[in-house]
Amino acid sequence: MSTVLEKRHRAPARTPAPGRARRRTGPSPLMAVPALAFFAVFAVVPLGGVAVLSFMAWDGIGDPSWAGLANWAAALTDPATYHAIWLSVQVMVLSWLVQTPISLLLGVLIAGRGRFRAVLGVLYFLPMLLSAAAIAIAFKALLDPNFGMSRAFGLDVLSQDWLGDPTLALYVVVFVIAWQFVPFHTLLYQGGVRQIPASLYEAAQLDGAGRVRQFFHITLPQLRYTIITSSTLMTVGSLTYFDLVFVLTGGGPGDATRLLPLDMYLSGFSGNDMGRASTLAVLLVVAGLALSLGLSKLSSFRRGSQLEGA
Repeated sequence: MSTVLEKRHRAPARTPAPGRARRRTGPSPLMAVPALAFFAVFAVVPLGGVAVLSFMAWDGIGDPSWAGLANWAAALTDPATYHAIWLSVQVMVLSWLVQTPISLLLGVLIAGRGRFRAVLGVLYFLPMLLSAAAIAIAFKALLDPNFGMSRAFGLDVLSQDWLGDPTLALYVVVFVIAWQFVPFHTLLYQGGVRQIPASLYEAAQLDGAGRVRQFFHITLPQLRYTIITSSTLMTVGSLTYFDLVFVLTGGGPGDATRLLPLDMYLSGFSGNDMGRASTLAVLLVVAGLALSLGLSKLSSFRRGSQLEGA
């Protein structure tokens, strides 16, 4: 009996005062210190060094000397720089126009159920396992006018000098880039489609909507954040195409495929002008940041689920 009385007359639990700060819950911000330190050592410090080197005259062997704004003036008045920028813009736009619809349609297809779709998914993702250099070597052999596909299939249309024609080389580069990166963006869209609630499609079917109307009125609106993410990775990533183009064409024929990243490399390691190469590297970083921020502002990117933004 006394035990019952003690429980009844036990003092109620204390509640924190309204003005008293609550104890922080969740992981400590200190857990981010190793990642931030890693980023600072391997990203911020090298980038700062490149920015300083853009004001130096250095051939990569001797001691660098202060050059002031000479490298910037030379790079910004050189027609080759603007030609490389124009080629990079072309590759960026063409890559987006080619990769986005293909990746979106493949992602919607593979996101469905069925064994054949799983098999197709494995086949589509095979290019992700190959390096850019290996892909470039393979396509360089396939497109050889003497020993490539033209000899294998005996078709005259394939006997063109795809990589030696200045009017075709850039489009071949865009095609090979799309072949390499479409699987990655397909994976993004596949994950986005599988996050869409099935109840939306069921309600649309009850209203008599077909597959095409469901795609344009449900799938596309729900995938807009995925499209933004994919487009950002695609456009900013187009500023880093170097290894594939270097192995595939070397910037040729002439300067038909000498993109800005390749121009940076050739200026530094072939022309022994590290100052100009560092200037181009800073331009690439600034362009990448501007593209990322511009896409975020243009799309009014905000936090929230895709369903909330529908």
